Amino acid sequence: MKHLLKLFALIVVLQSCNSCEVEPVKKRLTYQNIIILSDMSDRISNKNFSNKDFLEIQKLLKYFETECVKPGEKIGDRSSLYFSTFSDKSSVSINLDDLKTLGEKQSFINSTGKYQKSGLKQKLIDFELSVANKYANTKDLGLDLLSVLIEKISNGNLIKKDKIITDGIDSTIIHYENHIYIFTDGYLEYSTKTKNSQFRFGLPEIRKARMNCVGRNLNIEQVIVNDPSLSLRPVKKNEHKLVDLHVLETHERDFDKAKHTYENPIGLRDNEILEAVWKKWAEESEFKSLVWSKY
Repeated sequence: MKHLLKLFALIVVLQSCNSCEVEPVKKRLTYQNIIILSDMSDRISNKNFSNKDFLEIQKLLKYFETECVKPGEKIGDRSSLYFSTFSDKSSVSINLDDLKTLGEKQSFINSTGKYQKSGLKQKLIDFELSVANKYANTKDLGLDLLSVLIEKISNGNLIKKDKIITDGIDSTIIHYENHIYIFTDGYLEYSTKTKNSQFRFGLPEIRKARMNCVGRNLNIEQVIVNDPSLSLRPVKKNEHKLVDLHVLETHERDFDKAKHTYENPIGLRDNEILEAVWKKWAEESEFKSLVWSKY
């Protein structure tokens, strides 16, 4: 009987210990991967474009510093910042994932210790100077912008994918939000003669789309669905699903700045047609989203 009581007591103790087991902890941390790509084609001959681009890029740098990294406030950030032109293979970047130990990362972020003169503060200054230099010295003719964009996404190691860090019990999901900011006037025109018109959408295509809207009494969204020749052929890549596109500083050539008048009515203006074409292509190419801005 005593043996049975001891056995029963042991079972109770074991069950009690099992009930006290700590559940594994799962965390999810989100970081920003900010990619800036500038179209340095003929549009840059207009100083308004280069000035507006630079002001918006400065805002992104400020956002990266004060909202993502937060020196002196946040520990262990993994965000990154990247800039390149569409025509250039060289780039400038700040990637906090490159700093492996927490101590080294915090020293860099706060510009202390060995990073007092080469930390985040100085790297942001260098980054801005590099961008200014590119805008001052790069001039390209019209390029096949979407082809280059797809190539950079597919083979440029720009996109960060989620990963899981575990100590065998607890785990942390490292989630990256990939944002590509494209500075361009929105027109998709090539300067070189080529039979490849896969991503061409300039003034001739805009005029054709506009004529179809008027002639068929349809809006631009209906026209580009009904006429495949007025749509851009989608390209689906797994990486696209991880990317939010932002098209900034787009332009309307049919707007007269001196008279403050439009050549075309609402719904038929250049920028509205281009926005519809870009958004349809981005959606069908399975990008997460596309945000279209203009001034």
